Amino acid sequence: MTSTTRLLTRIATVTMGLTLAGAAAVATSGAASADRGEGRKVMLKGSTTASYFWDDASGRNGDTGLPASGKPMQKGLAASPSWPLMTEGYVVYKGKKAPFFVGDRGPGEPSNRGIMLDLDAKTFAELTGGKFNRDTLAVNGNGGKGHIKVQYVITKWGKGVGKKNHPVPFETRAWSKKDKNPAEPVVLKNEDKASKKKAKNKKTEAKKAAPKKTAPKIEDEAVKKAAAAVTAQAESKVAESTQAEKAAETAETVQTATVAASTEQTGNSSGVALAALIVVGSAGYVGSTLLAGRTATKRS
Repeated sequence: MTSTTRLLTRIATVTMGLTLAGAAAVATSGAASADRGEGRKVMLKGSTTASYFWDDASGRNGDTGLPASGKPMQKGLAASPSWPLMTEGYVVYKGKKAPFFVGDRGPGEPSNRGIMLDLDAKTFAELTGGKFNRDTLAVNGNGGKGHIKVQYVITKWGKGVGKKNHPVPFETRAWSKKDKNPAEPVVLKNEDKASKKKAKNKKTEAKKAAPKKTAPKIEDEAVKKAAAAVTAQAESKVAESTQAEKAAETAETVQTATVAASTEQTGNSSGVALAALIVVGSAGYVGSTLLAGRTATKRS
């Protein structure tokens, strides 16, 4: 394999590597989109104002007793004024995502004012940057937030009674009726802006932290050798061409001189014979020179 061939092979290898890297980048970008939930089918998506509660049957801070589902109070247990019990989903607040399941009924009267979801106090504390107070069952250290605007996504409806659509106030008693016309499932296109921005920032940070992949450098020495080989080959061909031209000129000169000598010495048999020998020798020299040049060219 010549230096030029090796050089071209290395260039092709580099190009293929860059192409595969681009494909991998595209594949990675698609995976990140799936992680954000885009393109996934869910039961319902919307927004509402959420409050918080913690009913552990202790009677503290407005505690009304054990949750209606019979499940013990726990992180992730939420109350809804109309969704079926054991409905599952998650909320998003300022880029933070928290799962929940409907284990109780509520809020009561606040649902008339658009507060359609009661999150457990521990989840509410995490979303707002506060801390759950075990003594008072309240959330402290979050700037006094008691209500927040959230986006909700329902991923699975409960099997019992209740409205399988956007929530309605508790007083409508939708929570006690079998829903025969549930909402059509929807496909998630984008999360809320804050969540999308957070995902983008994480992707940028990961890209900066990842080791940079650079194409292998083609050594200068290889380039120089390839250029020298091409130059030497060109010079060799020029030299062969020049040699052939000089041989042809010499043959032409000898032939002219021979003809002239033959004309001046007409009748001199030895002169004619000598001229003939010179012509034949010159022709042989020219022929061998041209043959050698062509052979060298084919071998190169």
